[in-house]
Amino acid sequence: MNRFMRTIAVVVATSVSYAGLLTSAQAALIPTEQVAAAQAPVGSGHERLNATLDRADVQTALQQRGISVDQARARVAALTDEEAAHVANQIDQAPAGASDVLGTIIFIFVLLLITDILGFTKIFPFTRSIR
Repeated sequence: MNRFMRTIAVVVATSVSYAGLLTSAQAALIPTEQVAAAQAPVGSGHERLNATLDRADVQTALQQRGISVDQARARVAALTDEEAAHVANQIDQAPAGASDVLGTIIFIFVLLLITDILGFTKIFPFTRSIR
């Protein structure tokens, strides 16, 4: 039993000593330009805006508002690279729906319900005030 424990101890000590040698990490500083390039979306802002203008639904929406696609393309061409990238990022981050009217209505309902329960208002007949 003593010899068995000594053998296990030698094996564990050897394993632990080699474990530190097998894994190593190397760190280096990364330039800001490299980080910015890695985070930048694929394609320039002008390309992305022109690709958006190529879509049929965007073209019909522009025509409904009295704007020709050629006018929109001319305005996109007049933008600087930074402005075009900013507009393209805003389009990418915009919500899919026009507005969150339902969320606003639910928020107002809950707010009025809470004030009704607390006794500040008496709007809903189905609530009882805690006062």
